Amino acid sequence: MKMRASVMTGVGKPLEVREVELHEPKANEVLVKIRSTAVCHSDLNVLEDPTTPVPQVLGHEGAGEVVAVGPNVTTCKPGDHVVLSWVPYCGTCAYCRAGKVNLCEAAFGPMFGGTLMDGTPRMSMDGGPLYHCSLLSTFAEYTVVPEMSCVKVADEMPFAQACMIGCGVATGYGAAVRAAQVTPGSSVAVFGIGGVGANALQGARIAGASKIIACDIKDDNLELAKKYGATHTVNTGAVADVPAAIKEITDGLGAEYVIDCTGNTKVGSMAFQSGRKGSTTVVIGAYPADGTLALPSGSFHRYGKILKGSFYGDVNPFNDFPRIAQLYLDGKYDLDSLIIEKIGLEDINRVFDIFHDPKGKNMGRYVIEFD
Repeated sequence: MKMRASVMTGVGKPLEVREVELHEPKANEVLVKIRSTAVCHSDLNVLEDPTTPVPQVLGHEGAGEVVAVGPNVTTCKPGDHVVLSWVPYCGTCAYCRAGKVNLCEAAFGPMFGGTLMDGTPRMSMDGGPLYHCSLLSTFAEYTVVPEMSCVKVADEMPFAQACMIGCGVATGYGAAVRAAQVTPGSSVAVFGIGGVGANALQGARIAGASKIIACDIKDDNLELAKKYGATHTVNTGAVADVPAAIKEITDGLGAEYVIDCTGNTKVGSMAFQSGRKGSTTVVIGAYPADGTLALPSGSFHRYGKILKGSFYGDVNPFNDFPRIAQLYLDGKYDLDSLIIEKIGLEDINRVFDIFHDPKGKNMGRYVIEFD
């Protein structure tokens, strides 16, 4: 079938809206009509990565309606409303058997190759292959994805809000609820209040934390953080000693849980030092491959502190996506205000320009709607 898609034709080049060909789903695959898709900063990272196979259709935060399924598909059917997960898991490897499905490696070979799970693409353009982004390629009117990427949600869940659950929302929520395992009445400090950090605040609130400290260099983000659950704020660019400021808020002890969403190793060190004895610090932001995370070594063993990396917020999409959607439908989770602006497919390059602007709005998502 022919469809419109926003295509990456070269590293760093503006995306082009083109007519492309989408092929039938195979045995374990699903054809989905994309109704809404959010633009994540990770899409910009893919656009600027010289290892990205091109041409490629970007996008990995999507929600839509199932149109057709392959003969082996059992978990969804035509008409179902689904949120797409960009980390489909196999269910049989050592990580999946241990319940750590977010660590399954099955999808990463195909993901880096720009294909689906069998090593081949389902799209073509100008007679040649057109590659997939994170097995999803949601910047298109339709997509073919693995069955394990399709997570059914309630029909009344609006698509614009639902699409954000597939990455940034679930990652932030999971960082607090799954990875850190925040407990009722506890104190939590979240560093980096963007699209992921705002949801880490909401996760901490859902988990029952009593003191939730938002830490960022933007006063506007810190003010907005209050609507997501922040009880206190710290401007990390204006405060000389951030760990001391957090200790002052937490009875001189430091936070019990710390979540670093920044991807900045200097902030990561600051975040770890902001935790009290016995605290857990969860790193959810992607540090640079050539970076170094420096931690104070004096009496390290005596403080009993945990430093934990978390991928995808330790979530299980089939458990946590519907839970977040239901929390939203019950009025307990704010997804509405996370939508910065609804745009058309042709506007996507403007969003990437905003990502390059240090003063641009980054607390939430720009959402592409097709209808």
